[in-house]
Amino acid sequence: MTVIVTDTGFGTDDWTKGYVPANGVANNELSLDVASDTDPATLVDHLKGVQMIRVDFPSFADGRGFTIARQLRLAGYKGRLRAKGHVISDQYAMARRSGFDEVEISDDLATRQPESEWLARANWQAHDYQARMRGNR
Repeated sequence: MTVIVTDTGFGTDDWTKGYVPANGVANNELSLDVASDTDPATLVDHLKGVQMIRVDFPSFADGRGFTIARQLRLAGYKGRLRAKGHVISDQYAMARRSGFDEVEISDDLATRQPESEWLARANWQAHDYQARMRGNR
């Protein structure tokens, strides 16, 4: 099982339409599973009709997924964007700032890092390091 983390805390997965691996993407897919080594530019022409993109994080030390999310948003993707895998609560604010709507974690991680740790970072807009350094907040 997995836990879905949003700004309101832990929840269950409501996505029931499955995923298609992005390496075999065709137009008119509803949802894509994107590996961390995917070049987002290869997806841009296939985003029409895509309602959900799930980006894999194979390790909490692998930040390529944040770049993928940001580039997809800059390319105009407006659907649901989910980080999946080894994202830790300390990275939640970065995930939200880079464009993710939610994070999918394992039950084991949810036990080790309970909902309260994720909610402490849910006000992600208030934790913008660059704005604080510029004195904007």
